[in-house]
Amino acid sequence: MEEIPVTDLEQIQNFKGKYPKQLWYLFFSEMWERFCFYGMRGMLVVFMVGQLGMNEKIANLQYGATQAWVYAFTFIGGLFADKILGLRKSLFWGGILMIVGSIILAIDPVNFFFIGLGFTIVGTGFFKPNISSMVGQLYKEGDPRRDAGFSFFYMGVNLGALIGGYICIAVAEGSLWQSLVPENLRWNVGFGFAALVMIISLLTFTQTQKSLGPIGLTPLPHFETAKRKMWEMATYAGSLLIVPIIIVMVANTRYTDYFMMLIGPASIIYLFYEMKNFSAVENKKLLAALIFIIFSIFFWAFFEQSGGSLSLFAANNLNNDILGVPLSANGVNNSANSLFVIGFATLVGLIWLWMAKRKIEPNTVVKFGLGFLFLAGGFYVFYYTKFFANAQGITSLGLFTFGWFVITFGELCLSPIGMSAMTKLSPLKLQAVMMGMWFLASAYGQYFAGLLGANIAEASQNASNIDKLIVYADGYKQLAIYALIAGIVLILISPMVKKLMQGVR
Repeated sequence: MEEIPVTDLEQIQNFKGKYPKQLWYLFFSEMWERFCFYGMRGMLVVFMVGQLGMNEKIANLQYGATQAWVYAFTFIGGLFADKILGLRKSLFWGGILMIVGSIILAIDPVNFFFIGLGFTIVGTGFFKPNISSMVGQLYKEGDPRRDAGFSFFYMGVNLGALIGGYICIAVAEGSLWQSLVPENLRWNVGFGFAALVMIISLLTFTQTQKSLGPIGLTPLPHFETAKRKMWEMATYAGSLLIVPIIIVMVANTRYTDYFMMLIGPASIIYLFYEMKNFSAVENKKLLAALIFIIFSIFFWAFFEQSGGSLSLFAANNLNNDILGVPLSANGVNNSANSLFVIGFATLVGLIWLWMAKRKIEPNTVVKFGLGFLFLAGGFYVFYYTKFFANAQGITSLGLFTFGWFVITFGELCLSPIGMSAMTKLSPLKLQAVMMGMWFLASAYGQYFAGLLGANIAEASQNASNIDKLIVYADGYKQLAIYALIAGIVLILISPMVKKLMQGVR
């Protein structure tokens, strides 16, 4: 049965204060889902090298392929949400599949590794783009509070990433609760945490969804109930049938290469096909959104070294304390960014509001450009850690963490603003698809991140630890230079993109 709205959309969007109450419910549901996702992300490369016996180059490629599929499927999930399931049912189905995948990994992560990943990938595709789209629909068009709302929502993303990103890897490595978790079960418990919190996420959503009124209900209200159910059941069945295909394609990165060659151009062709249904003004906005999407690929290709090459850099080349406090180096790598987002996301959102009131807020394009400049600064700090290394190639975890501090401000200039821009620049009927394309850009970023990480790993193969440190650090210097160039280009073309945005900020 389709949920009957108890609150109308006008009532939701006419909220008083900075944030609508529904944002809190979506905040917590997303928080626990991100615990699951980032907890598993932090474990992947270290698990593949340490438990599955892959070399570092293959592990980076495998990581890139896995994460690329996670985000690529968000485009498909967004499409089916827009056309058949609606945002709510899509989110619920995705959550169920993520729970199944996490439980499989908790039972036997060595033998069922790719099976668990297959379910998790398809599930994330149905879950992730749709909860972001619902956040966007809490606001009227042109509401200046939207960016602050997305920044607050993004803090929830990072609260889950902080807790899951540190706890899961620390338990699996044995640096947390060592005496409580038997050594042979540490990885099972790490993946088990992801399953548990995903159940909490889904319960949070189902118990609060009535407050969303008509947001996220079926896109097929004009269909007879039997016909609508038939289409929905076909979608559920099809998503289950595709899981074995995803498993095979993730396990063999060559197939991922072919897929990435096809899905991006196909999604752009589909967007141009849909554009014939909209006005010239709406199409200019969609072209502006496409520019943001393309540049975001480069941002994530650099940023997502965190789960690949930076995980190995943390495991091999960082000490295990900050100011005398013992910490898991890879746990810090996987969660420090989230900690800083939590500390500064609300502040950055309020700064945008303060600037908007005084009509000095930079437009979205300039914010994107600033994001790249901060990214460049952070990677230069990663490069600079090599000057603090000892003879064994071990360097400062504290300085490394400062690099994440710098990058965090780049992320806050780009990622929550980017999600907000997709909802502001997209017609309502195309919002889930455009949000899916936003995450598809992340898929390409993840894919290229794996390739970049594999190249760094290959260059340092069979090297001593100090030589490996130098190779990795020099690689990060190159990424800093490329990020700097991208930021400058974005700021220079901002007047042109601003015209395409047709007054949207």
